[in-house]
Amino acid sequence: MSVVKINVLEVPAEQREELERRFAGRAGMVESQDGFEWFELLRPVEGTDRYLVYTRWRSEEDYRRWAEGSMRQAHGGGNGSGGNGSGGAGRRPAATGSELWSLEVVRQAAPKG
Repeated sequence: MSVVKINVLEVPAEQREELERRFAGRAGMVESQDGFEWFELLRPVEGTDRYLVYTRWRSEEDYRRWAEGSMRQAHGGGNGSGGNGSGGAGRRPAATGSELWSLEVVRQAAPKG
């Protein structure tokens, strides 16, 4: 089964638009990676300043290959934490903190029909 990586980003209100702009500017970068299955940037609605960056991968090895290669380049040699929307070297990160959650897909379902 697939693996899921959720990067939990603490983003101050004044940086939200910048974070979203940076992710939009990188659209398409991860989609061509071998083993990539899904991406979502989830904006908080109420009660938190944490964005969730959700990616799903065919295997842990596929994720690691991306995290140690293309993702690090996109973040200007970042720390492999799964992305913070920093947009490359020389720019201040939009997030003030991040935490990476790693999960295995145990069971999944899709709509019937």
